[in-house]
Amino acid sequence: MRPPPESRTLTCVNTFELGTDGPRVILVGIDGSETSLRAAAYAWGLARRQGSQVVLVYVANPGTITTMMPAASASVIEAGEEIATDLRAQIEHFTQNAHWRVDYTFRTEYGDAAGVLARVADEIRADAVVVGASTQAGHRFIGSVALRLVRAGRWPVTVVP
Repeated sequence: MRPPPESRTLTCVNTFELGTDGPRVILVGIDGSETSLRAAAYAWGLARRQGSQVVLVYVANPGTITTMMPAASASVIEAGEEIATDLRAQIEHFTQNAHWRVDYTFRTEYGDAAGVLARVADEIRADAVVVGASTQAGHRFIGSVALRLVRAGRWPVTVVP
């Protein structure tokens, strides 16, 4: 006969714990793609059920094009601002027609998507990050935004297909 297992106390040291049962602040990366809009809808439903705030972040990356063709920088930045304006209008239209209210913020940032989302998540003390799955074939080799955020390992990351 084996002796009974020793009683053990489970202690958890968690940098996420802010005294709540669920996420209080959910960061969502959006770029207008179908998967990113599904990620926003998923985060919206989670926020509604948990009473969380949603921070939607659109990241424009003019860096690659503008370093190769500096004259194109103004048009690239303008195109990014047009996409951001369109996304903001879509979000506002959705919120006006929704039957429930969720506290949200929309931000436009510039730079590398994974780096910017990581910086903003740290800045706002996000409890969770939600992004859409990449549909670009090249990301299998160099890594997607979602994979880079998961590898950072500072927040739970949900990837919505």
